[in-house]
Order: sequence, then structure tokens, then C-alpha cells
Amino acid sequence: MHFEKIAPYTYRIPKQGKMRVDAVFFASEEILKDLEAENFASLQQLMNVATLPGIVEPALAMPDIHWGYGFPIGGVAAFDPEEGGVVSPGGVGFDINCGVRLLVSHLTLQDLLPRQRELADALYRLIPSGVGSERRDVRFSKRELKEILKEGAGWLVKRGYGYPEDVRFMESEGRLPWANPDKVSERAFERGAPQIGTLGSGNHFLEVQYVDEVYDLEAAEAYGLFRGQITVLIHTGSRGLGHQVCQDYVERFLKVAPRYGIELVDKQLAAAPIQSPEGQDYLQAMAAAANFAFANRQLIAHFVREAFEAVGYAPRDHGLRVLYDLAHNNAKFEEHKGRRVLVHRKGATRAFGPGNPEIPPEYRRVGQPVLVPGDMGRYSYVLAGTAKAMEVSFGSSCHGAGRKMSRHQAKRVARERNLVKELAERGILVRAATRATVDEEMPEAYKDVSLVVEAVEGAGIGKKVARLRPLIVVKG
Repeated sequence: MHFEKIAPYTYRIPKQGKMRVDAVFFASEEILKDLEAENFASLQQLMNVATLPGIVEPALAMPDIHWGYGFPIGGVAAFDPEEGGVVSPGGVGFDINCGVRLLVSHLTLQDLLPRQRELADALYRLIPSGVGSERRDVRFSKRELKEILKEGAGWLVKRGYGYPEDVRFMESEGRLPWANPDKVSERAFERGAPQIGTLGSGNHFLEVQYVDEVYDLEAAEAYGLFRGQITVLIHTGSRGLGHQVCQDYVERFLKVAPRYGIELVDKQLAAAPIQSPEGQDYLQAMAAAANFAFANRQLIAHFVREAFEAVGYAPRDHGLRVLYDLAHNNAKFEEHKGRRVLVHRKGATRAFGPGNPEIPPEYRRVGQPVLVPGDMGRYSYVLAGTAKAMEVSFGSSCHGAGRKMSRHQAKRVARERNLVKELAERGILVRAATRATVDEEMPEAYKDVSLVVEAVEGAGIGKKVARLRPLIVVKG
């Protein structure tokens, strides 16, 4: 694997073989060691992405890069529809619009600690988690579900599941307007119908946290963050519905790629031209799944507010408002350097800089909030997007810590330990459907997110605002 350092924390893999453009990735010395330990498998995937038609230089990977399906997780790629650019479901991922929402409260650490255990139990009771989880008292008809897939989070807000101002603080205001539920299969509807308002399993979680460090006072003030403040981070996506949409279109694209002369160096990169009927169908189905995910996080946020109220915090006291909600797995049309391109972000997030009109006015002078979850034993970060990100990464940044152990390896390492007890002794209460989930998600299974954030800040594609430490963790 040949690459060269071109700037602080920034490396380039020069165009070679079938690559149409260079590849660029952001990393620290520590992250380079992790990449070498995996024999650079995820960087090879990044090189494969650079072979796709119509790609705009360069193919990118964020510092939390690790091996994924087709695209590496942490991958970003932009395609020009006027130059034969393609759309690839593997560049969005199976969990379409997996993302995070941060709620911030009026409460302080001292306010919460006396009710910590009671709140942990209430959250676990009210928010279904785990494989196939569903909340039976909140169900929607097929007609209502189609409306949710068209309207996103706003549909729920109009029906009392949230506050009117919630949608103002979501990426794209919680709705991709080109969604078409008719492009979503019946099987996807069947899988998604009972799962709205649920966390799911794997790395999805809900955490009650507190702000333990503030790095940028101006941005923290704009975002409404202060030391000792209680926050809630929600990480989930489109559940079985999005997974099925991805599966359906991967299979369809594999069949049509040869017809369009698309040579695939990896079948997991199945793609179709953006302007083809198949490409348009996928974009409309993907947007519908993305709207389902925005609505899913909206309903969970409503349940979080219910849980706080169930243990005695009145709405005026908890004041849980949406700081921001953003996507990790999407493809969206954006303008970069005067060119309209389709930006795929898979395990990466927007990080638009100050002044961008897509940022809520309250945050516009400091840049878009970038939410970076860590592992359940350490910390998460709030960053701000930067002008440099707009120049060098299509306005993109990292999405989390990034795994460094497989789930199987983590379970083997954790076998002799009681992680729930260990974390409780550190003041972190865990509620989970199974022990296996906790073991798979053990803190050591992930890179230290501070190293990822160091590389993001060092490369100039994000700026540290605050650090959050966990108090309560709800896992699938």
C-alpha cells in the first residue's frame, strides 16, 4: 500500500490501476497503525471506490475508517450526474440514514444523580431495543406509514409526537423531499412497520450523558451547551425497512450494471447511473427510508421526554430540546466548488462550515453541529463544521469512534468479565436486552474516539466544541 502525507493528518493514495481519481484519507499515527493491522483492507476498498464512473476527485475516508460493505465505513464519494456519475447502495449502507440526535436539557448532573437508576429503568421500559424490537402501543397503518415515508419527522410532530421547533434543528429539517414510497418493496414495509420508535441492536444506543468539558465557548454558547449539563444522545436508523431497501437495489443494480458498461472491481459496489431509471428509483426509495429514520429518531425523542416526566421531571424543568439531528448514511445532491454532485456518505457526516444556508440560523456563525459518538465507557464529542471541510472533504467529517475488534472477537475477550458491573462501578448504568450485546459493544472494541477527533481537528475538517460522558446506556 503506497500513500504519501500531503498535509497534517492527511494522506493521498495516487491514482493507479483502474482508479479514475486519487484517494485521500485522514488519519493520525495511531490510526495508521490500526489500518496496517488490518492489512490496509479498508484503504483497498477506498481505492475500489475510486474506480467508479463519474467520481469527482478525490475518493475520501474519514479518520474512523474501517472495513465495510463495498465502500469502507467512513467513506465519502461525490459523483457528477452530467459526467456519467453513478449511485451505489454500498456507498450509503444497509442502515439508510443511520444517524444521531442530541437532546439538551436544563438539568445538571446534580439534578439527575438522585434519580439515575429510576430514569435508566424508565428509558429501558419505554424505548424498545434489541433485534426485532417493537412498541405495541404505538402502531401505524400502511397508509400512515406511507405518509411518514414521504413527510419524515414532521408528520409525527403534527400529530403530537414532539415540539414544532424540533424539525428546525434536523439535517434537511427531517425530510428528503424526493422520497417516493412506491419505490419501496412490500417486504421492506413489512419489516419496518412494527419497528418505528425502536432502537434496534448492534451499535445502536441511547445514552444519557453530561457535558464534562467545553473547548470552544462561542460555539458552545450558540449550541446552548454548558459544563455539567445533562444531554441525551440517540443513535439509530431505518431498521429493517432501510436494510431491505438496500438489499433490493443491490440485487437490481448487479443485474443492470453490465448493461450500462459499469465494470465492478467488487460486486459490493453495485451501481447504476444517477440519471438512469434504476438510479432514480433507488434515490427515491433511499429518501423514503431516510425519512423513516428521521421519524424513528423523532418518536424515540418523544419517548425520552416521556421517561423523564415519568420519574418526576416536568417538561419546563427538563426542557429537552433538539440540539441537532444528522445522518451518517445518505446520498444527497449538493453544490461543491460550483458543481452539483451526488455526495455519498457512509459512516460519515456533513460538517458544513460557518455561513452555510442549510445550517439553522442560530448556529450559522459558528458552523454546523457535528455529533461524534464514542463508546459506552468513555465519551462522545460535539464538533463544529469548518470552512476547510467545504474545501477538502465535500463538507464531511467523521461519524464515531470506529470499530477495531470484530463482534466475535469482542465477545471472546469479554467472556470472563462482567461489563455491566464494571461500568456501574464507574457510575455508568447499562440496560440491555442481552449480555451478548453488551459484550459485542465493549469499550475496547472501539478506537478511542479522542484519537479520531484529534485527526479531524488536526486536518481542519472539524473543531472541538464539547465532550460528553455517559451516565446511562440503553442497548439493543
